[in-house]
Amino acid sequence: MADTTHSQQPDAWTAPVAVGPLQGDVALPGSKSLTNRELVLAALADGPSTIHLPLYSRDSTLMIEALRALGVGIDQVTPDDGATPNPYGPDLRVTPAPMHGDVRIDCGLAGTVMRFLPPLAALATGPVVVDGDEAARRRPMRPVIDALVALGIDVTDDGDGSLPFAFTGSGSVRGGALSIDASASSQFVSGLLLSAPRFDEGLHLTHAGDRLPSIPHIDMTVAALRARGVRVDQPAVGEWVVHPGPIAARDVTIEPDLSNAAPFAIAALVAGGTVRIRTWPTATTQVGADLETLLPLWGATVRRDGDDLVFDGGVGIRGGASCPGVDLDLTRGGELAPALVALAALADTPSTITGIGHLRGHETDRLAALAADVTRTGGSVQVLDDGLRIEPAPLHGGGWAAYEDHRMATAGAVVGLVTPGIAVDDIGSTAKTLPQFPELWADLVATARTGA
Repeated sequence: MADTTHSQQPDAWTAPVAVGPLQGDVALPGSKSLTNRELVLAALADGPSTIHLPLYSRDSTLMIEALRALGVGIDQVTPDDGATPNPYGPDLRVTPAPMHGDVRIDCGLAGTVMRFLPPLAALATGPVVVDGDEAARRRPMRPVIDALVALGIDVTDDGDGSLPFAFTGSGSVRGGALSIDASASSQFVSGLLLSAPRFDEGLHLTHAGDRLPSIPHIDMTVAALRARGVRVDQPAVGEWVVHPGPIAARDVTIEPDLSNAAPFAIAALVAGGTVRIRTWPTATTQVGADLETLLPLWGATVRRDGDDLVFDGGVGIRGGASCPGVDLDLTRGGELAPALVALAALADTPSTITGIGHLRGHETDRLAALAADVTRTGGSVQVLDDGLRIEPAPLHGGGWAAYEDHRMATAGAVVGLVTPGIAVDDIGSTAKTLPQFPELWADLVATARTGA
């Protein structure tokens, strides 16, 4: 639950205001979702893999450190001749090895680490403790714990379905038929599927809940498995069969993080002008690709220019452009909600964004946090059972709480483009998936100042 009380901190980051239309050109680091999936698969593969253009952030570093602690070799390497250099860091060479316990896995606040690593660590030999930040202990973990128990692993926990917990791996996991409720996060499904080829009987996984959010993230997991030669069947919606067998070693190139593109693309609608996102894939399993069809609902024009995608906001909200509210079901991509709520708070008419009730269990309760931040700065937000109703109103400067949540911090930056005095208390939280955010954002806003 988000603590929605907040006072402006003296060292808060004041969001820069755009004084004219943007002419932005943004090259984003790699996808966190893809990087951490490929790290897990490479660790379980039948030979070494090289990951080109990986993300370097807190979430990916926590994944790397956890895998190394389990015995996996992960080394930074210089790209081979002809490979695209990564301006954000070297490539990674992952060398599988027999995994051992006697480790404590620090999940930080990374959902991919706390949900992906326990099934993998169960394949190690020896005791494993899984823990993370204080805020991580409020995130739901019951489906992971119950799944491990159902798979024959003796788990010790406090009984509240959260971190910390411990177990002792025997070097193998039986696998077989398993039913879980993944209503709170698709990561519960992905975490089990990623390690399932190494289970003795594979895995026949069935989702037993009423709804399943963020299905594209599960599609991403299935595609990554199949690309490494794993047979995955999907006999029905909410049902997956992963056959046991080897996971092929493979060199992969990580796409830019399209969810992290959301505030930059939305900036074109808010400040006006254009924002070019470099190397936008033509086909992808990333849910951020939905921005191409979502932002035109608010009035953006989107076009492809070679390898890039260009978002054009015309004169923008700053310049007086009409920006209608929308009614939107974001079940597919709830992680886009904070940036879109920021946009909706600046629109002309009300918006209702649903399909995001599961965001209560993310880095913070994003529904409560968004309502508190927008209300604190003069807006009006009603929290619904499964979403938010945003009533636009003139906004004013003030404290914007990040709640240790990277997407809350970047939502504040969006509002601050046209609202002087928005002070984000913890812009450093963006290091979770995009450590360069403050610099990239300042460079983007500076294109309005300089006309560059």
